[in-house]
Amino acid sequence: MPSVWSIADAKSKLSDVLNQAEREAQFINRRNRQYVVLDGDEYRRLIGNQLSLKELILEGPNLEGIDFSRDQSGSREVKL
Repeated sequence: MPSVWSIADAKSKLSDVLNQAEREAQFINRRNRQYVVLDGDEYRRLIGNQLSLKELILEGPNLEGIDFSRDQSGSREVKL
């Protein structure tokens, strides 16, 4: 079962928190919220292979033939 740490204990025993996180998730409580400390390999396994923003844009839909030019007509009249 994962350990649950108060923020004060986690700060004073950070090495212990990290050592235990190599084996299983560690929970840290702070102001009625709970945070999880995971081993980096486990985190990457959970999030899977996500594309970077650059890869997402490059692998996105082909925008050839779409007109992105700005409408050059004048602005409309506004009564103030």
